[in-house]
Amino acid sequence: MFLLLACTPVLAQAPAELTPEAQVSRAEATLKSARASLEDAETPDTLATLSERAKAAKDDADAAAKALQPQLDQLNEQLAPLGEVAEGSTEAREIAVQRASLTRQRNKLDGTIKRAELAVVNANQLAADIEKLRASQFSEELGRKVASPLSPALWSQVAATAPADTTRVLALYRLGTNAVRDALKREGWALPLLGLGVALLLFFPVRLWLRALGRRYAAAENAPQGRLRRTGLAVWLLLVGTAMPGLAAWALIASLDAVGAIPPRLQTLSNYFVGATCFSAFIVALSACLLAPKRPSWRLLDLDDTAARNLRKYAWSAAAVSWISIMLAAVDRAARTSEINTIALDGVIALIYLCLIMAMLVTLSRLHRRQTAEAAERAEAQAADSRARGPAQRSGWIVLTRVAGNVVVAAAIIASLFGYLNFAKFVTSQLVWGGIVALTTSLLLKFADDLCTWMLHPDSRIGRTVVLTTGLSAAQVEQAGVLLSAFSRIALVLMALLIFTAPFGNVGSVLSSMQTLSDGFEIGSIKLQPGKVLLAIAVLLAGLALMQALQRWLVDTYLPKTELDSGAQNSISTVARYLGIILAVLWSLTALGIGFGQLALVVSALSVGIGFGLQAITQNFVSGLILLAERPVKIGDWVKIGDQEGDIRRINVRSTEITVGDKSTLIVPNSELITKTVRNMTMGSAQGRIQIQFTLPLNADVAAVKQVLLDAYTAHSSVLSDPAPSVFIDSIAGGQVAINSFAYVSSPRQVYGARSDLFFSLLQELASRGIALSAPTDIHLVRDPDGAV
Repeated sequence: MFLLLACTPVLAQAPAELTPEAQVSRAEATLKSARASLEDAETPDTLATLSERAKAAKDDADAAAKALQPQLDQLNEQLAPLGEVAEGSTEAREIAVQRASLTRQRNKLDGTIKRAELAVVNANQLAADIEKLRASQFSEELGRKVASPLSPALWSQVAATAPADTTRVLALYRLGTNAVRDALKREGWALPLLGLGVALLLFFPVRLWLRALGRRYAAAENAPQGRLRRTGLAVWLLLVGTAMPGLAAWALIASLDAVGAIPPRLQTLSNYFVGATCFSAFIVALSACLLAPKRPSWRLLDLDDTAARNLRKYAWSAAAVSWISIMLAAVDRAARTSEINTIALDGVIALIYLCLIMAMLVTLSRLHRRQTAEAAERAEAQAADSRARGPAQRSGWIVLTRVAGNVVVAAAIIASLFGYLNFAKFVTSQLVWGGIVALTTSLLLKFADDLCTWMLHPDSRIGRTVVLTTGLSAAQVEQAGVLLSAFSRIALVLMALLIFTAPFGNVGSVLSSMQTLSDGFEIGSIKLQPGKVLLAIAVLLAGLALMQALQRWLVDTYLPKTELDSGAQNSISTVARYLGIILAVLWSLTALGIGFGQLALVVSALSVGIGFGLQAITQNFVSGLILLAERPVKIGDWVKIGDQEGDIRRINVRSTEITVGDKSTLIVPNSELITKTVRNMTMGSAQGRIQIQFTLPLNADVAAVKQVLLDAYTAHSSVLSDPAPSVFIDSIAGGQVAINSFAYVSSPRQVYGARSDLFFSLLQELASRGIALSAPTDIHLVRDPDGAV
């Protein structure tokens, strides 16, 4: 399993000078040879190589087809004006020659493209056959049964083949030592010693200095605030702890290879050495940044100091076992030892892994018991407090890890006892591999979340820059950080799943799966690709930012310089806003690869649903456009609709906001303002009318009353002199005189307050002059108790 990390095949790149026809021919030849070699493929490495060759052939064919398709389209466009030759007619010789030449070129290109498409189909079929054969061999290998390790039969077979295997390993050792001795005699010690010095320098001083540098920065005041200090330091320690030992191993191997000290047969073994060093260093660095045994405050896992120290030791042991197992497997392959020796070696490695896993499970079990006891003590303490919120939560991942580990250990032990050593090694190594992938993914998920939320936090430098440059609110920028964190975490989870399944296949299949995802998928005639989706999102955000900048320029700079009122300015800015949104959406759809013709088909297909399901929304939208265009009401108008009245504060394309007298906001659908009767108090005239009515007895001095009314109107500061106030006798009936009077103020909003003031002054003046107003007549029915019923 770990061999997949040690060496990754490098695909041969197509030379730049190859023509598309040559690429197709090479792809066909590669597929033919790979198909012929498939029958003799017996090892996973051979199948992996064949899979890479099939993928390379497919890439060649795809590239050739994409390169030739524009030429074919161009020839078809040139042939289109020539049309078809009518039956029985002749055409000019020049046209016939040109038609024949274009036809030959088109047929040749069309044939080459069809060959390329056929090669792609053959490559896919070959890849599927290779995957089936690989799965069959993988299942056969896992199900291979040998004698039980408790039986002497297994070890007797190992002892029988041991002399021959030892001879092969010693021959490999002599090959290497002789190559080193000859190279040193020929080239000298300078370059190997330089490589060794660089390796030691990278492994010790540089690695330790970079670790200390990261810790100093994380503890500094200018470091990012919040959890990013811890997760950022953990990722830094992981990178440094993995890269420095890997570079040291590479420098040592490169110096030996430069003087020719590594023979061709040991080239693969040297690659395994670099890969094993990187992988083992990764395990050690991952445990160091997650466990932090000497710095509990920086620890990312919910562990106490005792568990952290123990697990740290087991991590070092796992790294050592991994390095040794990778190198032993590489030596076994290079020396071509016997199959029974390989199986026995796998069994020994599986047993060592079992011991490490059981030790880790014991540590986690003890940790769980300590946490359970502490939680019980806290729960008892909280039970005495009436404000207790319940027992403290314990780490659920410890329980899941223990359950999974116990199941795997039991399965591996049973498989080993029955002789299924390959299965036992695979299960144990897969548990270790899954744990490494899970822990790494957990660390990267925390780091991605902290990094994204910190970058787009309104208080960070980047967040403030985004707020100032785009005009977005602080809440919108923070929401963008949360969405970016979600997308990055989803990508990390998908990547972790692909990496976790890598041991079940070859690396090429994993890379092919990733390429398939990057190529996208088709929905009808539309092909959605992740790159185009990201481009469409970027274009949409850029379009919305430009729209917002334009609207802000209109509202703050241009429209205030015009002679338009606030309502007209709002209409223009609102229409510009929604027009900008529509253009941004169309622009993003174009970037996504959806043309206007395809968009028209989608809209026509959805028109029936829009007509029924979104009828009200569409009606309000159209009504909003009518309101913005005709402006029967505008911002600042005082309107009355039904039994509600108030000031219009905002007109949107779907609804209108009206502030009523109690300062609450009334949301009115725009269709209500279009289809129903609306009284606009301030539309035709800015003046408001005051009407005062009352009745007098017949013997009252109506002339004096008229003068009192006119004097009261004249004395009030809000009453206008033009139009002048007027007083009328409305009627004389029932022994009473009905007086009706009118006056005008500068705004309808002043009517209520001015009329109240006039009532106060009028009643006071009439009372001082002794003029009584008519009062309601009270009728009392009195029953005579002595009268007849």
